[in-house]
Amino acid sequence: MNSWLILILIILVANFILETVVSILNLKALSPELPVEFSDVFDKNEYEKSQRYTKVNTGFSLLESTTTLVVTIVFLLAGGFQYVDGIARSFESGSIITGLIFTTILVVLSFILGLPFSLYSTFVIEERFGFNRTNIKTFILDIVKAAFLVILLGGPLLALVLWFFESTGSYGWLFCWAGVVLFSFVIQLLAPVLIMPLFNKFTPLEEGSLKEKILQYAKKQNFSIQGIFTMDGSKRSSKLNAFFTGFGKFRKIVFYDTLMEKLSDEEIVAVLAHEMGHYKLRHIYKMLAASVVQTGIMFFLLSLILENRQLFDAFSMEHVSIYASLVFFGFLYSPISTFVSIIFNMRSRKHEFEADAYSAETTDLTEKLISSLKKLSQANLSNLTPHPLNVFLHYSHPPVLQRINALRMERK
Repeated sequence: MNSWLILILIILVANFILETVVSILNLKALSPELPVEFSDVFDKNEYEKSQRYTKVNTGFSLLESTTTLVVTIVFLLAGGFQYVDGIARSFESGSIITGLIFTTILVVLSFILGLPFSLYSTFVIEERFGFNRTNIKTFILDIVKAAFLVILLGGPLLALVLWFFESTGSYGWLFCWAGVVLFSFVIQLLAPVLIMPLFNKFTPLEEGSLKEKILQYAKKQNFSIQGIFTMDGSKRSSKLNAFFTGFGKFRKIVFYDTLMEKLSDEEIVAVLAHEMGHYKLRHIYKMLAASVVQTGIMFFLLSLILENRQLFDAFSMEHVSIYASLVFFGFLYSPISTFVSIIFNMRSRKHEFEADAYSAETTDLTEKLISSLKKLSQANLSNLTPHPLNVFLHYSHPPVLQRINALRMERK
């Protein structure tokens, strides 16, 4: 059997086994006893509901990952990629157009596979636990808008990557690296203005005490912002969130309307201070720099396996091509991606502790930040006792109890 095929199958199965083990451990870590810290926001029924939510989502995720694994392996071994390549080549266009067709077919097939799971998650699970506010019209429109963005932005970017690799020889990975980084930067600048409004409505925060408190705090911290907005997050879900978007003087503060309903003015300012802390402590720029380096490494590794005949034999491919190499590289890069995500998550969790400390230090609203974390956990039915291995592999934020304990230690 082809050694590349064996390696790919090992990667697929090993990743599935790892995720399954982590899921089982996470379920076993669920504590029947409500942590004392949360007795003021959770009652017994709400806590049991949060645990049922974790169990249901875990079981559903296992079903989805099992289905995906089986379909992927069958598709691979049955020569599915060769069949798709045959369709793409039947149009008898240039290599870049053929690559776009090949990739589009695979994306559509992946979408079809995931659609039933997305529907069930949204309209059954999220509905059952009182989160879903998405109607069918919004669901369909989101798909159409996302497809439009993929065609408008993803298509040209993929074409550019293919052109660089075909036209610039051994330096192709460097040009791809620079092109993708520049493209990503432009998208982040344009997203708040052109992309995000396609999916949600942003309304300037009305005049009042909250806006005054936010502006006073921002001025005190010498932090320039373009505006303060609320977003109709309730259009899709009752979950709470807040975030900053944009760079420099174009930064905007965005609060979900659901968060505005649940938190007091002081709690919102404490949450805002946490988000501001990420900017003041340069977390955003540090993570962006790390992401740029990671992208460069990825493209360099990709350049090493481009048009590898044995790799194409593993996928039963008759013709060797750069566009298919990009897809097949995704299978091989998976373990590296997992390792990189672990490193990124470790840094992110450290940054969250630091941003919490910044909020507490600059607002003197430690208890308000703690109460906001509790309310967010209660409203989102968060798992209060995740298994450490699950946290290590997947959590970009520390478990809420760890954040609260760290804040209380800061006060001593």
